[in-house]
Amino acid sequence: MRIAMMAAEAAPCVKVGGLGDVVGALPKALERQGAAVSVIVPRHGAGSWEGSVAGRVPRLDVPMGGRVERADITEARMRGSAVRVYAIASRKYFDREGVYDDPATGEGYPDNPERFLFFMRAAVELVRALGVPFDILHCHDAHAALVPALVHPRYAPAGAGDFARTGTLLTIHNLAHQGICPPETLDHAGIAARHFHPGSPFEYWGRLNFMKAGIELADRVNTVSPTYAVEIRSGPEAGCGLEGVLAGRSAALSGIVNGIDYEEWNPESDPHIAAPYSARDLAGKEACRRDLRAFFRLEERPVPLVGIVSRLADQKGLDLVAEAADGLLALDLQLVVLGTGQRKYHDLLEAVAARHPGRVGVRLAFDNALAHRIEAGCDIFLMPSRYEPCGLNQLYSLRYGTVPVVRRTGGLADTVTPWDGARGTGFLFEDYSAGALVDAVRRALGAYADRDEWRRLVVRCMRQDWSWERSARRYLDLYREIRRDDR
Repeated sequence: MRIAMMAAEAAPCVKVGGLGDVVGALPKALERQGAAVSVIVPRHGAGSWEGSVAGRVPRLDVPMGGRVERADITEARMRGSAVRVYAIASRKYFDREGVYDDPATGEGYPDNPERFLFFMRAAVELVRALGVPFDILHCHDAHAALVPALVHPRYAPAGAGDFARTGTLLTIHNLAHQGICPPETLDHAGIAARHFHPGSPFEYWGRLNFMKAGIELADRVNTVSPTYAVEIRSGPEAGCGLEGVLAGRSAALSGIVNGIDYEEWNPESDPHIAAPYSARDLAGKEACRRDLRAFFRLEERPVPLVGIVSRLADQKGLDLVAEAADGLLALDLQLVVLGTGQRKYHDLLEAVAARHPGRVGVRLAFDNALAHRIEAGCDIFLMPSRYEPCGLNQLYSLRYGTVPVVRRTGGLADTVTPWDGARGTGFLFEDYSAGALVDAVRRALGAYADRDEWRRLVVRCMRQDWSWERSARRYLDLYREIRRDDR
């Protein structure tokens, strides 16, 4: 099986969020199961790049409406694998400090639709020029969502090549980002203007919508959890205006939970944490607690440590944390928070820490090493998200025996099951309210008070399998379904 993945990010070269983690890990897991995978990404100026000029296709002339833009191609291998990474360079489109947003303004670049349309056209031209008979073009999010149209027999630009035996898969990581832009942008795609009209795959309230086109034209569509796949077609809150389009493609829509890198996130060998430990021997977790308390200058007391590692934003439920702060701290616990985001939450968390010295620690930064230390040193991890397509931190928490308390939404509902004293892996709450969050934490503290029960729960969490191998098997099954459909 030959797969070409197309995405705006791929760790470690360039990563803004979870998309980069997925595209940096899934190809290697697929390769370990026998697939041949190539990854195509923009060569962002903000990234850290290796590799050399691609020998077979060093440059491309990419048609963009009535003009041609040059793309320079470099080729490298993903670390520890044979996965090829092709980076598409353009001084005009990608030689910038940010990936999506201008750091000077904090706003998205005004020409983002044109930038990523250039990437999509260049990616299709590269696949064609490589001459490799790829079985699947796997497109991630809106930045690659128009690719199924660019290879579709009805819409493909003249000379786009024969992709009749190549299937397409669109993976939706976050439906809130859709690539909505003026209809004239379609001209850059080489798709005739007559195809833009009400009811067409491209038209969305008088504008062009990359994501809508991908949903309608890809052979299959998947999201990063089964529950999120249901939520986005069930109503406007999660569907973001595309719930009707998604409902119309229900038969082609599915969900596959992301995995995590079990080499990077391994409490038995993690170089970032104070002491190693495992489900067989939990002794090292106590050293990790002491290390975390010392870092945040918390009192050394035998109370549960509760952690949050998150983008500090409404979507992540920080408004609930803000409202619930006094109720949470009325319980016998300590709280540590790591993240950056909206200024109002920066100010609020610093104020909470000032009111509760020795009980609350806050670090407003992106700090990967500290994230590992929090996962290892905490007893409980909070994820009260308003919505969560998949989520990764709850998977890290399970791996490290840090019991998750989560809202029952999206991937959180698929990966954390309610603890009943014998089965389950965490504590869930339904209502999006501060009271429901505090009640879930109170239930977790009730289990924590019984040391034997808590140990059973921690060991059960650590023995779950949320590796990329598990997810890769499901993607391979989906690729095979697409190939059968095409034949």
